[in-house]
Amino acid sequence: MSEGQKTRTMVDIYGQQYVIIGTEDSRHVKLIASMVDEKMREISSKNPSLDMSKLAVLTAVNAVNDYLKMKEQLERLEGELKRVKD
Repeated sequence: MSEGQKTRTMVDIYGQQYVIIGTEDSRHVKLIASMVDEKMREISSKNPSLDMSKLAVLTAVNAVNDYLKMKEQLERLEGELKRVKD
């Protein structure tokens, strides 16, 4: 796919159909949707009384938390690598 060309990908997240439009490869979009679906189902199984809005927010909070932890770990590793190279 050429850079900037957008694709439409149909995904299912927590029983809802979504069309995701973007420049990412369709397989990548489906993988992300699958991971979001899995996380929502995991959170829902531990908190079955959550409505969809709260479940979505908690899923987003978990995803951003995971992202920040990985970003901090990457920064630490990059710092260690720089020290080793110097």
